[in-house]
Amino acid sequence: MSHKQDKLSRRRVRWANRWHARRAARARPATGFVSQPEPRTIGSFARGKQLVSGNFLFAGHHVTDEAASIWQITPPSPSFAEEVQGFTWLDDLASLGDLEARRRAQAWLAEWIALYGGGKGPGWTPDLTGRRLIRWINHALFLMSGQEGDESFDFFRSLGQQTIFLSKRWQAASPGLPRFEALTGLIYAGLSLTGMEAHVDPAMQALARECADQIDAEGGIPTRNPEELLEVFTLLNWAASALSEAGRMAAGEHLAAIERIAPTLRALRHSDGGLARFHGGGRGLEGRLDHALATSGVRASVNVGLSMGYARLSAGRSSIIMDAAAPPPGAASVNAHASTLAIEVTSGRRPLIVNCGSGAHFGEAWRRAGRATPSHSTLGIEGLSTARLGPPETVDGVARSLIVEAPRDVRIQHIAEDGLSGFVAGHDGYLLSHGLTHIRRIELSVDGRDIRGEDTLAAIGEADQQLFSQALDRVALQGIAYSIRFHLHPDVDAELDLGGTAVSMALKSGEIWVLRFDGVGELTLESSVYLEKNRLKPRATKQVVLSGVAMDYATRIRWSLAKAQDTPSAIRDLEREDPAGLP
Repeated sequence: MSHKQDKLSRRRVRWANRWHARRAARARPATGFVSQPEPRTIGSFARGKQLVSGNFLFAGHHVTDEAASIWQITPPSPSFAEEVQGFTWLDDLASLGDLEARRRAQAWLAEWIALYGGGKGPGWTPDLTGRRLIRWINHALFLMSGQEGDESFDFFRSLGQQTIFLSKRWQAASPGLPRFEALTGLIYAGLSLTGMEAHVDPAMQALARECADQIDAEGGIPTRNPEELLEVFTLLNWAASALSEAGRMAAGEHLAAIERIAPTLRALRHSDGGLARFHGGGRGLEGRLDHALATSGVRASVNVGLSMGYARLSAGRSSIIMDAAAPPPGAASVNAHASTLAIEVTSGRRPLIVNCGSGAHFGEAWRRAGRATPSHSTLGIEGLSTARLGPPETVDGVARSLIVEAPRDVRIQHIAEDGLSGFVAGHDGYLLSHGLTHIRRIELSVDGRDIRGEDTLAAIGEADQQLFSQALDRVALQGIAYSIRFHLHPDVDAELDLGGTAVSMALKSGEIWVLRFDGVGELTLESSVYLEKNRLKPRATKQVVLSGVAMDYATRIRWSLAKAQDTPSAIRDLEREDPAGLP
């Protein structure tokens, strides 16, 4: 589709949304609940307190106004407006749950209905309406407690109107998580509201088709975003539970998708309970993953081979997760990262080696920086990422860039030997530019105390060697500069040791890890950032950088990451992290 055709298509979608929204606003309202699903969304107590105190933090923007209504704020970005219109902040106010939180929630709900209930405003899209319906129904008791008849009538009328709109427009929701949200919201509303029962069967059938189309045989989704997979899994659990409570059973494809996703999420779970942070995803809300897995009822199982393109090693208190596949292609790559063969390492309850994460909430410059190879714990050739982004396009006020060039051949082989397990993987992301293949070998000892790594840049065939020679000529035979980066979690205290030949890393648990290397190279400790969407700005941290130059057809450097000998195997790690807040 050409740029002009794409722009015209988006204009038609916006027009259709407005037309159906205004038509739905004239429809007969629902009058009450047939049944109300149990509240399942989990909010943040700390964020609820921030909202009540007048601190509005959405999409990386912080607006402070104690007297302001959430609807009187001029949105600093389209993403800010979307987050507010989706009503996920209701989870946070309900988590706080005191009188002031209830008053704010009721006042902001009534104001939304007054301002936008007639079918106008930025919230009338299928992507946001399903999200909003789920929150309104989940927190109906919280919202309606102590309200007068008029407020109750307006609430149910708006719920009915939004349900009718969603029944006509869910097909226009963006594929992936937004469409799962739209269909789950439609099922919720159809089961709960008087006069809306007719929407349940079509929504169930559509959700079954989405499960068959979007959840692959490995239990993965096209974006390869672990946090998004968790959100989809959670929605499928909610929909299945709501149907069961209403005396109905979810479709076979729906239940089969839950069965496929559960072991994949277990494989993407670090030893501290958080998700691996790849392709735009974060660690997930505290406890969300464990709760979702328990709710699913799927018995523990282990995937054979890769899970959504990720490889996992675990032993003792340590877990390693590596991106062992190419980035997602096409439209699914809108948030994808150049992270092939990047690793994350966690020891017990403490992340050690991480990736910088998604900078999307801090502006386009941070977004692009977070997607580049140097923001990941892997080897990169200086000045070049393993995958390249296309030029940015602005869609509905939001800039986006798809991946246009990426590794085409990514391979992995698992290792199982006495006293260790591991894998050897490689990709051709630097083949066309430099004739080089990156090969990474990772081994983990059986007690989880010793990680051995080896990174190789190799020009394998004759054609590759010619490309490598040409690349050397371009730099006047000075060698192809590369760096192996190990980004550290902000809670890790690191310092150069042994005359600059090692780095000691202390965790808050009291564990000490030491990184050493063997080969020709330079070890340095440099600044880095840790990007979290619930923060006002990037968190400062450090990275260990092992750099060198490739002069021959094969350049190999070995490194090790091991616990110090005096670090005990069993540690009582009771210190809790501060709840997510504004800093």
